[in-house]
Amino acid sequence: MPSRNQRLLMNAFEGWFAIHRRFPPDLLDDMTEAVADGERTHLGEVRFAVESRLPLPLVWEGLDASTRARQIFGQLNVWDTEHNCGVLIYVLMSEHRIEVVADRGIARRVKPEEWVSICAAMQESFAAGQWRAGALRGISEVHALLAKHFPSHGKARPDELPDRPVLL
Repeated sequence: MPSRNQRLLMNAFEGWFAIHRRFPPDLLDDMTEAVADGERTHLGEVRFAVESRLPLPLVWEGLDASTRARQIFGQLNVWDTEHNCGVLIYVLMSEHRIEVVADRGIARRVKPEEWVSICAAMQESFAAGQWRAGALRGISEVHALLAKHFPSHGKARPDELPDRPVLL
C-alpha cells in the first residue's frame, strides 16, 4: 500500500488520467451492451464506474480507493436492488486500483478471492494498455459469478439500474 505522500503524488501527477482516451464512447457503448446482455442471465445488477483521480484534500484526509468505491456504490444506488445482488466495478485510474463492491446478497455467496481475481485480471490487461479487453473481461467475469449464484432461469426481469458506465 502506498504511503499518503505517494498517493498524493499519484493523484496529482499520475499519467493514467486520460479517462476519455482510455474509455472512448465506442468502448462505453460496448460496455453498456455487455452489461445489458449479461444481466439477462441473472437477477443481479452491474455498474461500472471509472474515476481519473481523487481530490488531493480527500487523499490527505485518508480517503482510499476501497472507501471511495463504497461511497460510489451508495451514490449510484447499487445497494438498492430487489435481490440485494448489485455489483460495482470501480476503477481509480490515478492509483491503478480496481475494486469490486458487492451487495450483501451476493457477498454472502461469493468469496472475496473471486473478486480479487477479477480485479487482478483487469489490472493486468489495463497495465498492458488493453483497456477494452480488461473492461469487457471484468464485466463478463462478474456476470458469470452472478449467473452462477443468482440465475434468471430465462425469466424476464426489470432493469433496475442504468447499464452505461459512469465516468467520474
